[in-house]
Amino acid sequence: AREEIDAIRTLGLDPIELLVIPRLLALLVMLPLLSFLATLAGIAGGLVICLLEMGMSPEAFVVRLHETIQLRHFVTGLSKAPVFAFVIALIGCLEGFKVGGTAQSVGERTTSSVVQSISLVILLDAVAAVFFMEMGW
Repeated sequence: AREEIDAIRTLGLDPIELLVIPRLLALLVMLPLLSFLATLAGIAGGLVICLLEMGMSPEAFVVRLHETIQLRHFVTGLSKAPVFAFVIALIGCLEGFKVGGTAQSVGERTTSSVVQSISLVILLDAVAAVFFMEMGW
C-alpha cells in the first residue's frame, strides 16, 4: 500500500485528490442515506414487534408514532450523519496513509482507524446531544 502511494506521487498526481476526496464525498452522500434507511427499518421493526408481541393494530401504532415522534427528531438524526461521515472518512484515510509495507501494518492501521472512528463518533454524538438539548431541539 505504501508503494502505491509513492507511485501516485511519482506520476505527479496528488494522493489526497485521488484517494481521499472520492472516499470523503462517497461517505458524505451514503451515510445520510444509510441513516435514513436505518430509521425506516427501525420504524418497521417497531411496527412488527407491536403487531406480533403487543397486539397493537397498525392504526394504533401509526397514531402513537405520530403523537410521540416529531419531524425535528428525524432531522436532528440526519443532520449528524454528514459530520460523522466526514470524521470517519478522514480518520480512515489518515490511517491508510500511515500503512507500512507489511500486511501486519495494514491490520494494525485498520484496527486503529476503527477504534478511533467509533470513539470519536460516540464523543461527537454526546456533544451533539447536549447541544441539541440546550437548543431545545
